[in-house]
Amino acid sequence: MRQLAQALGVSPMTPYRYFADKDAILAAVRAAAFDRFAEALEAAVAAPGDPVERSRHAGDAYVAFALREPQAYRLMFDLNQPTEKDYPELTAAAARARRTMTAHVEAMIQAGQIAGDPELIGHMFWSVLHGVLMLQMSDKLSPNIDPDRLRAATIGALSRGLAVGPG
Repeated sequence: MRQLAQALGVSPMTPYRYFADKDAILAAVRAAAFDRFAEALEAAVAAPGDPVERSRHAGDAYVAFALREPQAYRLMFDLNQPTEKDYPELTAAAARARRTMTAHVEAMIQAGQIAGDPELIGHMFWSVLHGVLMLQMSDKLSPNIDPDRLRAATIGALSRGLAVGPG
Protein backbone atom coordinates (compact mmCIF):
# COMPACT_ATOMS: atom_id res chain seq x y z
CA MET A 1 0.00 0.00 0.00
CA ARG A 2 2.93 2.30 0.69
CA GLN A 3 4.25 1.71 -2.83
CA LEU A 4 0.84 2.48 -4.30
CA ALA A 5 0.56 5.68 -2.30
CA GLN A 6 4.08 6.68 -3.30
CA ALA A 7 3.32 6.03 -6.99
CA LEU A 8 0.21 8.22 -6.65
CA GLY A 9 2.18 10.93 -4.85
CA VAL A 10 0.01 10.81 -1.74
CA SER A 11 0.49 9.82 1.87
CA PRO A 12 0.03 6.12 2.74
CA MET A 13 -3.22 6.93 4.57
CA THR A 14 -4.87 8.92 1.75
CA PRO A 15 -6.42 5.91 -0.05
CA TYR A 16 -8.22 4.98 3.16
CA ARG A 17 -10.22 8.22 2.91
CA TYR A 18 -11.85 6.82 -0.22
CA PHE A 19 -11.95 3.08 0.51
CA ALA A 20 -13.08 1.10 3.54
CA ASP A 21 -9.94 -1.00 3.76
CA LYS A 22 -7.05 -2.58 1.86
CA ASP A 23 -9.30 -5.26 0.37
CA ALA A 24 -11.59 -2.59 -1.10
CA ILE A 25 -8.59 -0.82 -2.65
CA LEU A 26 -7.31 -4.06 -4.17
CA ALA A 27 -10.79 -4.93 -5.44
CA ALA A 28 -10.94 -1.57 -7.25
CA VAL A 29 -7.49 -2.12 -8.75
CA ARG A 30 -8.48 -5.63 -9.85
CA ALA A 31 -11.74 -4.36 -11.38
CA ALA A 32 -9.85 -1.74 -13.38
CA ALA A 33 -7.40 -4.39 -14.59
CA PHE A 34 -10.21 -6.75 -15.64
CA ASP A 35 -11.86 -3.87 -17.53
CA ARG A 36 -8.61 -3.02 -19.39
CA PHE A 37 -8.18 -6.72 -20.16
CA ALA A 38 -11.75 -7.02 -21.48
CA GLU A 39 -11.35 -3.85 -23.57
CA ALA A 40 -8.27 -5.30 -25.25
CA LEU A 41 -10.06 -8.56 -26.04
CA GLU A 42 -13.24 -6.83 -27.22
CA ALA A 43 -11.22 -4.69 -29.62
CA ALA A 44 -9.45 -7.78 -30.96
CA VAL A 45 -12.71 -9.67 -31.53
CA ALA A 46 -14.21 -6.62 -33.27
CA ALA A 47 -11.30 -6.43 -35.75
CA PRO A 48 -11.99 -7.37 -39.37
CA GLY A 49 -11.57 -10.96 -40.42
CA ASP A 50 -13.28 -14.31 -40.31
CA PRO A 51 -14.12 -15.91 -36.96
CA VAL A 52 -10.88 -17.90 -36.79
CA GLU A 53 -8.79 -14.77 -37.45
CA ARG A 54 -10.72 -12.84 -34.81
CA SER A 55 -10.20 -15.68 -32.36
CA ARG A 56 -6.46 -15.53 -33.04
CA HIS A 57 -6.56 -11.77 -32.50
CA ALA A 58 -8.29 -12.36 -29.15
CA GLY A 59 -5.59 -14.84 -28.11
CA ASP A 60 -2.85 -12.44 -29.19
CA ALA A 61 -4.52 -9.60 -27.25
CA TYR A 62 -4.78 -11.84 -24.19
CA VAL A 63 -1.07 -12.66 -24.26
CA ALA A 64 -0.08 -9.06 -25.04
CA PHE A 65 -2.07 -7.74 -22.08
CA ALA A 66 -0.56 -10.26 -19.66
CA LEU A 67 3.00 -9.55 -20.81
CA ARG A 68 2.50 -5.77 -21.00
CA GLU A 69 0.85 -5.57 -17.55
CA PRO A 70 2.23 -8.56 -15.63
CA GLN A 71 1.54 -7.11 -12.17
CA ALA A 72 -2.07 -6.35 -13.06
CA TYR A 73 -2.51 -9.77 -14.66
CA ARG A 74 -1.15 -11.55 -11.59
CA LEU A 75 -3.32 -9.47 -9.27
CA MET A 76 -6.44 -10.24 -11.34
CA PHE A 77 -6.02 -13.94 -10.57
CA ASP A 78 -4.35 -13.77 -7.15
CA LEU A 79 -6.02 -16.27 -4.88
CA ASN A 80 -5.15 -14.21 -1.79
CA GLN A 81 -7.24 -11.24 -2.88
CA PRO A 82 -10.81 -10.53 -1.77
CA THR A 83 -13.59 -12.49 -3.36
CA GLU A 84 -15.47 -10.90 -6.23
CA LYS A 85 -18.90 -11.36 -4.69
CA ASP A 86 -18.14 -8.79 -2.00
CA TYR A 87 -17.38 -6.07 -4.58
CA PRO A 88 -20.01 -5.37 -7.29
CA GLU A 89 -17.61 -3.48 -9.59
CA LEU A 90 -15.13 -6.35 -9.45
CA THR A 91 -17.92 -8.87 -10.07
CA ALA A 92 -19.05 -6.93 -13.15
CA ALA A 93 -15.52 -6.50 -14.51
CA ALA A 94 -14.66 -10.18 -14.06
CA ALA A 95 -17.94 -11.21 -15.73
CA ARG A 96 -17.15 -8.90 -18.64
CA ALA A 97 -13.76 -10.56 -19.02
CA ARG A 98 -15.38 -14.01 -18.95
CA ARG A 99 -17.80 -12.94 -21.71
CA THR A 100 -14.85 -11.96 -23.91
CA MET A 101 -13.59 -15.53 -23.60
CA THR A 102 -16.84 -16.77 -25.16
CA ALA A 103 -17.62 -14.18 -27.86
CA HIS A 104 -15.03 -15.35 -30.38
CA VAL A 105 -15.99 -18.99 -29.76
CA GLU A 106 -19.66 -18.26 -30.45
CA ALA A 107 -18.69 -16.75 -33.81
CA MET A 108 -16.68 -19.84 -34.75
CA ILE A 109 -19.59 -22.11 -33.77
CA GLN A 110 -22.06 -20.01 -35.80
CA ALA A 111 -19.71 -20.22 -38.79
CA GLY A 112 -19.66 -24.02 -38.45
CA GLN A 113 -15.91 -24.13 -37.79
CA ILE A 114 -16.13 -25.77 -34.36
CA ALA A 115 -18.88 -27.44 -32.40
CA GLY A 116 -19.73 -27.54 -28.73
CA ASP A 117 -20.76 -25.45 -25.74
CA PRO A 118 -19.33 -21.94 -26.29
CA GLU A 119 -18.90 -21.20 -22.58
CA LEU A 120 -17.09 -24.47 -21.94
CA ILE A 121 -14.90 -24.06 -25.02
CA GLY A 122 -14.13 -20.44 -24.11
CA HIS A 123 -12.95 -21.63 -20.70
CA MET A 124 -10.86 -24.33 -22.34
CA PHE A 125 -9.02 -21.75 -24.45
CA TRP A 126 -8.75 -19.43 -21.44
CA SER A 127 -7.29 -22.22 -19.31
CA VAL A 128 -4.64 -22.98 -21.91
CA LEU A 129 -3.59 -19.35 -22.33
CA HIS A 130 -3.63 -18.66 -18.60
CA GLY A 131 -1.70 -21.81 -17.75
CA VAL A 132 1.07 -21.20 -20.26
CA LEU A 133 1.30 -17.53 -19.29
CA MET A 134 1.54 -18.30 -15.59
CA LEU A 135 4.26 -20.88 -16.24
CA GLN A 136 6.08 -18.36 -18.42
CA MET A 137 5.71 -15.47 -15.98
CA SER A 138 6.86 -17.57 -13.03
CA ASP A 139 9.83 -18.88 -15.04
CA LYS A 140 8.66 -22.49 -14.70
CA LEU A 141 8.89 -23.51 -18.35
CA SER A 142 11.84 -25.59 -19.42
CA PRO A 143 14.53 -23.45 -21.05
CA ASN A 144 14.00 -25.65 -24.13
CA ILE A 145 10.35 -24.60 -24.47
CA ASP A 146 9.43 -21.43 -26.34
CA PRO A 147 6.20 -20.09 -24.77
CA ASP A 148 4.85 -18.82 -28.09
CA ARG A 149 5.42 -22.20 -29.70
CA LEU A 150 3.83 -23.97 -26.71
CA ARG A 151 0.76 -21.72 -26.89
CA ALA A 152 0.43 -22.25 -30.65
CA ALA A 153 0.82 -26.03 -30.39
CA THR A 154 -1.66 -26.35 -27.52
CA ILE A 155 -4.28 -24.03 -29.04
CA GLY A 156 -3.80 -25.79 -32.40
CA ALA A 157 -4.36 -29.22 -30.85
CA LEU A 158 -7.43 -27.97 -28.98
CA SER A 159 -8.82 -26.32 -32.12
CA ARG A 160 -8.32 -29.44 -34.22
CA GLY A 161 -10.11 -31.48 -31.57
CA LEU A 162 -13.10 -29.14 -31.68
CA ALA A 163 -13.23 -28.80 -35.47
CA VAL A 164 -16.31 -29.86 -37.33
CA GLY A 165 -15.19 -32.59 -39.68
CA PRO A 166 -16.80 -34.12 -42.74
CA GLY A 167 -20.10 -35.68 -41.76
